[in-house]
Amino acid sequence: MHLKKISKRAVIAGTLLIWAIKFIVRPFVHVPPAFKPLVGFAPNLVGSFLIPFGACCFFQKFFKLQTNADLNFTCCFGLLLVIINEFVQLVPVFGRTFDLLDILSSVAGVFLGHLVFAMAMRKQWVAEEY
Repeated sequence: MHLKKISKRAVIAGTLLIWAIKFIVRPFVHVPPAFKPLVGFAPNLVGSFLIPFGACCFFQKFFKLQTNADLNFTCCFGLLLVIINEFVQLVPVFGRTFDLLDILSSVAGVFLGHLVFAMAMRKQWVAEEY
C-alpha cells in the first residue's frame, strides 16, 4: 500500500483514538487507579507516534520522507516541538500542567512511530524495486 495512504489512515485512526480518550474515556468511564497514569499519558504517546505519519500527510513539501535521514530529522524536529510545548505549560497564563510523564511518553511515541514508519518505508522501497 502506498505510504501516503497508510499515513492518512494512521492519522485518522490515531486522532479518533485520542479524541475517544480525551472526550469519552476520561470524563465518563471509571478507570481503576492503577490505569489512570496510562489514560493520562496515552494521548501524548499516540500523538507523538503519529508525527512521521502526519508529516507525510500534511507537510510533504517540507519533510520529503524519502530517506532515513529525512525520517530522523522529521522525528527529531517533531519531538523538539512536543517538548517545547510541554515546557510552555509551565507558564501559568495557559492554565495547564507540566508533566514529566508526558515528555517520556512523547519520547517513546516518537521512537515507536519512527520504527513503524521506517518499516513502511522499507516495504515501499522493496515494492518499488520489483
